[in-house]
Amino acid sequence: MNKSHHLQQIVSQAKLLHSEVDIEDAIDNVARSITTELEHSNPIFICVLVGALILSGKLVEKLSFPLQLDYAHATRYGDDANGANNVNWLAKPSLPLSNRNIVLIDDVLDGGLTLAAIKEYCEQQNCKKVYTAVLLDKPSGRKPGGIDKPDFKGITIGDHWLIGTGLDYKGYLRNLTGIYAMDKSSVIEEYSNS
Repeated sequence: MNKSHHLQQIVSQAKLLHSEVDIEDAIDNVARSITTELEHSNPIFICVLVGALILSGKLVEKLSFPLQLDYAHATRYGDDANGANNVNWLAKPSLPLSNRNIVLIDDVLDGGLTLAAIKEYCEQQNCKKVYTAVLLDKPSGRKPGGIDKPDFKGITIGDHWLIGTGLDYKGYLRNLTGIYAMDKSSVIEEYSNS
Protein backbone atom coordinates (compact mmCIF):
# COMPACT_ATOMS: atom_id res chain seq x y z
CA MET A 1 0.00 0.00 0.00
CA ASN A 2 1.47 3.40 -0.93
CA LYS A 3 1.82 6.16 1.66
CA SER A 4 -0.84 8.46 0.18
CA HIS A 5 -3.43 5.69 0.12
CA HIS A 6 -2.51 4.60 3.65
CA LEU A 7 -2.87 8.18 4.98
CA GLN A 8 -6.25 8.55 3.25
CA GLN A 9 -7.34 5.30 4.85
CA ILE A 10 -6.27 6.53 8.31
CA VAL A 11 -8.26 9.76 7.86
CA SER A 12 -11.35 7.94 6.60
CA GLN A 13 -11.28 5.59 9.61
CA ALA A 14 -10.51 8.30 12.18
CA LYS A 15 -13.24 9.61 14.48
CA LEU A 16 -13.73 13.36 14.86
CA LEU A 17 -13.53 14.17 18.58
CA HIS A 18 -13.41 17.98 18.43
CA SER A 19 -14.43 20.15 15.47
CA GLU A 20 -12.68 23.28 14.24
CA VAL A 21 -15.29 25.33 16.16
CA ASP A 22 -14.50 23.39 19.36
CA ILE A 23 -10.80 24.10 18.84
CA GLU A 24 -11.37 27.84 18.31
CA ASP A 25 -13.54 28.02 21.44
CA ALA A 26 -10.86 26.21 23.46
CA ILE A 27 -8.14 28.56 22.19
CA ASP A 28 -10.33 31.57 23.05
CA ASN A 29 -10.65 30.25 26.62
CA VAL A 30 -6.91 29.70 26.91
CA ALA A 31 -6.25 33.22 25.59
CA ARG A 32 -8.62 34.76 28.16
CA SER A 33 -6.96 32.86 31.02
CA ILE A 34 -3.47 33.84 29.86
CA THR A 35 -4.51 37.48 29.48
CA THR A 36 -5.90 37.57 33.02
CA GLU A 37 -2.68 36.12 34.42
CA LEU A 38 0.05 37.66 32.27
CA GLU A 39 -1.07 40.73 30.32
CA HIS A 40 1.12 43.11 32.36
CA SER A 41 4.20 40.90 32.63
CA ASN A 42 5.92 41.21 29.20
CA PRO A 43 6.10 37.40 28.72
CA ILE A 44 7.96 35.30 26.20
CA PHE A 45 5.89 32.63 24.47
CA ILE A 46 7.88 29.62 23.33
CA CYS A 47 6.32 27.44 20.65
CA VAL A 48 7.34 23.80 21.08
CA LEU A 49 7.91 22.62 17.52
CA VAL A 50 6.55 21.02 15.50
CA GLY A 51 3.23 20.15 17.11
CA ALA A 52 2.45 23.56 18.61
CA LEU A 53 3.03 25.51 15.40
CA ILE A 54 -0.68 25.75 14.54
CA LEU A 55 -1.79 26.41 18.12
CA SER A 56 0.88 29.09 18.64
CA GLY A 57 -0.19 31.03 15.57
CA LYS A 58 -3.86 30.92 16.54
CA LEU A 59 -3.21 31.70 20.20
CA VAL A 60 -0.90 34.70 19.95
CA GLU A 61 -3.30 36.40 17.52
CA LYS A 62 -5.84 36.47 20.36
CA LEU A 63 -3.45 38.14 22.84
CA SER A 64 -3.55 41.94 22.68
CA PHE A 65 -0.69 42.75 25.05
CA PRO A 66 3.08 43.09 24.56
CA LEU A 67 4.85 39.74 24.23
CA GLN A 68 7.73 38.11 22.43
CA LEU A 69 7.60 34.85 20.54
CA ASP A 70 10.36 32.26 20.30
CA TYR A 71 10.56 28.53 19.72
CA ALA A 72 12.16 25.37 21.00
CA HIS A 73 12.45 22.10 19.14
CA ALA A 74 12.81 19.12 21.41
CA THR A 75 11.38 15.69 20.84
CA ARG A 76 11.12 12.24 22.31
CA TYR A 77 9.44 10.59 19.35
CA GLY A 78 11.21 10.69 16.01
CA ASP A 79 10.06 7.60 14.12
CA ASP A 80 9.29 5.75 17.35
CA ALA A 81 5.58 6.38 18.00
CA ASN A 82 5.90 4.97 21.53
CA GLY A 83 8.38 7.65 22.53
CA ALA A 84 11.92 7.40 23.73
CA ASN A 85 13.04 8.18 27.26
CA ASN A 86 15.58 10.84 26.28
CA VAL A 87 14.76 14.31 25.02
CA ASN A 88 16.56 15.23 21.81
CA TRP A 89 17.19 19.00 21.51
CA LEU A 90 17.11 20.28 17.93
CA ALA A 91 16.86 23.99 18.85
CA LYS A 92 16.85 25.87 22.15
CA PRO A 93 15.16 29.26 22.58
CA SER A 94 17.24 32.16 21.26
CA LEU A 95 15.84 35.05 23.31
CA PRO A 96 17.41 35.85 26.71
CA LEU A 97 15.05 34.31 29.27
CA SER A 98 16.51 35.77 32.45
CA ASN A 99 14.01 37.58 34.66
CA ARG A 100 11.11 36.97 32.22
CA ASN A 101 7.86 35.06 32.51
CA ILE A 102 7.81 32.21 30.00
CA VAL A 103 4.80 30.43 28.46
CA LEU A 104 5.59 27.10 26.81
CA ILE A 105 2.99 26.36 24.13
CA ASP A 106 2.50 22.72 23.15
CA ASP A 107 -0.15 20.79 21.27
CA VAL A 108 -0.79 18.12 23.90
CA LEU A 109 0.33 17.35 27.44
CA ASP A 110 0.62 13.58 27.45
CA GLY A 111 3.61 12.05 29.26
CA GLY A 112 4.90 15.51 30.13
CA LEU A 113 8.58 14.61 29.81
CA THR A 114 9.38 16.90 26.87
CA LEU A 115 7.69 19.90 28.49
CA ALA A 116 9.43 19.11 31.78
CA ALA A 117 12.83 19.17 30.04
CA ILE A 118 12.08 22.48 28.30
CA LYS A 119 10.74 23.96 31.55
CA GLU A 120 13.90 22.88 33.38
CA TYR A 121 16.06 24.50 30.69
CA CYS A 122 14.13 27.78 31.04
CA GLU A 123 14.46 27.70 34.83
CA GLN A 124 18.22 27.20 34.46
CA GLN A 125 18.24 30.46 32.46
CA ASN A 126 16.94 32.28 35.59
CA CYS A 127 13.50 33.13 34.25
CA LYS A 128 10.88 34.44 36.69
CA LYS A 129 8.31 31.70 36.15
CA VAL A 130 7.48 29.09 33.52
CA TYR A 131 3.88 28.44 32.55
CA THR A 132 2.57 25.73 30.24
CA ALA A 133 -0.27 26.21 27.75
CA VAL A 134 -1.63 23.26 25.80
CA LEU A 135 -4.52 22.68 23.46
CA LEU A 136 -5.09 19.15 24.77
CA ASP A 137 -4.54 17.70 28.21
CA LYS A 138 -4.35 13.89 28.26
CA PRO A 139 -4.01 13.01 31.99
CA SER A 140 -4.01 9.26 31.36
CA GLY A 141 -0.63 9.52 29.62
CA ARG A 142 1.42 11.06 32.45
CA LYS A 143 4.87 9.63 33.13
CA PRO A 144 7.01 9.93 36.26
CA GLY A 145 9.17 13.03 36.04
CA GLY A 146 6.86 14.76 33.58
CA ILE A 147 4.73 17.87 33.98
CA ASP A 148 1.78 16.92 36.16
CA LYS A 149 -0.77 19.43 34.85
CA PRO A 150 -0.77 22.42 32.51
CA ASP A 151 -1.27 25.96 33.72
CA PHE A 152 -3.56 26.71 30.77
CA LYS A 153 -5.45 24.06 28.81
CA GLY A 154 -8.06 24.01 26.12
CA ILE A 155 -9.60 20.54 26.24
CA THR A 156 -9.17 17.49 28.48
CA ILE A 157 -9.09 14.39 26.31
CA GLY A 158 -9.13 10.64 26.84
CA ASP A 159 -6.58 8.03 25.90
CA HIS A 160 -6.60 8.17 22.10
CA TRP A 161 -3.99 8.21 19.37
CA LEU A 162 -4.64 11.75 18.11
CA ILE A 163 -4.15 13.54 14.79
CA GLY A 164 -5.02 17.01 13.51
CA THR A 165 -4.44 20.64 14.58
CA GLY A 166 -0.71 20.02 14.96
CA LEU A 167 -0.81 16.39 16.10
CA ASP A 168 0.74 14.03 13.60
CA TYR A 169 1.07 10.49 12.42
CA LYS A 170 4.68 9.96 11.26
CA GLY A 171 4.98 13.66 10.40
CA TYR A 172 1.73 13.76 8.40
CA LEU A 173 -1.85 14.88 9.08
CA ARG A 174 -0.94 17.84 11.34
CA ASN A 175 -2.91 20.03 8.93
CA LEU A 176 -6.28 18.35 9.54
CA THR A 177 -8.75 20.80 11.04
CA GLY A 178 -10.17 19.43 14.25
CA ILE A 179 -8.90 16.67 16.51
CA TYR A 180 -9.37 13.05 15.47
CA ALA A 181 -8.86 9.73 17.21
CA MET A 182 -7.05 7.29 14.94
CA ASP A 183 -8.34 3.79 14.50
CA LYS A 184 -5.45 1.84 16.03
CA SER A 185 -6.14 -1.17 13.79
CA SER A 186 -4.97 0.80 10.72
CA VAL A 187 -1.65 1.49 12.44
CA ILE A 188 -1.27 -2.12 13.59
CA GLU A 189 -2.07 -3.27 10.05
CA GLU A 190 0.65 -1.04 8.60
CA TYR A 191 3.30 -2.39 10.99
CA SER A 192 2.28 -5.98 10.36
CA ASN A 193 2.58 -5.43 6.59
CA SER A 194 6.04 -3.79 6.72
